Amino acid sequence: MSILNVEPQLLLSMPSGGEWIWVLIAIIVLFGGKKIPDLAKGIGKGIREFNEAKDGIKSEIEAGAKKDEEKK
Repeated sequence: MSILNVEPQLLLSMPSGGEWIWVLIAIIVLFGGKKIPDLAKGIGKGIREFNEAKDGIKSEIEAGAKKDEEKK
């Protein structure tokens, strides 16, 4: 028995059309119709903050690389 010949036991994939309907129904039942806009707003704010932080780190790295090139 070789450790390199291990087959995956659990295959995960993205939900298909019918599964998305069940997910949406579960969200509506759990959170209710009034909380969904607040939930979506919070998710959008989190994504926006993540992208701003990512861009800030990227610009800092580029600025540091330019300083290193100027020193040479």
